Amino acid sequence: MNAKMPRICYTKPSITELEVAYAADAAANGWGERCYDYIVRFEDGFRKHLDVSHAIATSSCTGAMHMGLAALGIGPGDEVILADTNWIATAAPIVHLGATPVFVDIQPHSWCIDPADAERHITARTKAIIATHIYGNLCDMDRLLDIGRRHGVPVIEDAAEAIGSVWHDRRAGSMGLFGTFSFHGTKTLTTGEGGMFVTSDADLFEKVLTLSNHGRARGQVKQFWPDDVGFKYKMSNIQAALGCGQLERIEDLIARKREILASYAEKLSAYQGISLNPEEAGTVNGAWMPTAVFDRGIGITREMLQQAFSEAGIDARVFFHPLSSLPMFVEKRGNRHAWDIPERAVNLPSYHDMTEGEITRVTDVILGLIENRAAGEPLLARSA
Repeated sequence: MNAKMPRICYTKPSITELEVAYAADAAANGWGERCYDYIVRFEDGFRKHLDVSHAIATSSCTGAMHMGLAALGIGPGDEVILADTNWIATAAPIVHLGATPVFVDIQPHSWCIDPADAERHITARTKAIIATHIYGNLCDMDRLLDIGRRHGVPVIEDAAEAIGSVWHDRRAGSMGLFGTFSFHGTKTLTTGEGGMFVTSDADLFEKVLTLSNHGRARGQVKQFWPDDVGFKYKMSNIQAALGCGQLERIEDLIARKREILASYAEKLSAYQGISLNPEEAGTVNGAWMPTAVFDRGIGITREMLQQAFSEAGIDARVFFHPLSSLPMFVEKRGNRHAWDIPERAVNLPSYHDMTEGEITRVTDVILGLIENRAAGEPLLARSA
């Protein structure tokens, strides 16, 4: 690696003087009667952005999912269907509640849950289907919502990675019974850590609102009187202040992510056999994490990619391992796409201030690997 070349991070937030000013105000003045000001403002702004009725700021997307599932009464003996391609955070709340995660395969083009496979796994114990919009890609929500209606099973959206993604004029996270979002420092919109629970179901909102405040219902007149055993998944006022600043910049943040994905696509377009995050007609991909999946015939593996990027001073993430490959779960190799794709894929750097030169450094690594693999072999053809 050339020592003069700075390391390229895979992601980092875009923080401006606007966010700093809001956070400083919250730190200096956001106490006493103002201790919830930025939280309420952030929730209201996010609710309007998504065009949903209710939003609750949380300490994480995982916490939002935990409370939502708990509010549905999910517990021991119940099953929740989700894609085998997921981060553990989506499955953990199911396990914490004593229910069973049922892992199904993904579609090879979207890398999201396969609706047909999800429907095949519905039983009398199925209490929910979680649609995870992986890396900003969109699940087939029309098919999933239809399946949910026909079987009387709620569809939940894990939109942790899908801020900016739109399914036929409906924003990701706004279509299911409830949706959850992440504002981790790696996400398009960040509060450092944090999340959001959203829904347009008034009754569900009240249940989650109560659970989010140690089981204290907002209509309860007794001071410090919980009506149930709830949770402590609240966002701080300072975090929400950061979120308010980010939300004012949300269109720019999303647009930059999409520009970076488009640049990758243009630079890699001369080669067949490389698939990037798809964007079907009528949809918008928020492009949180540009990802390259290589056709198996090219012969490029996850390990080759990791080594090449490391030597070039570039951070790149592996595609999520199938959850059923983890030691705490039972293997399900029948989910062939979820097991196959991670072996020949990589997440690419995509932070807001990334330059075209840095994007070129990333694609040069990929193209160098391709040329080396193809040397003397007709493994890969350039597009006409």
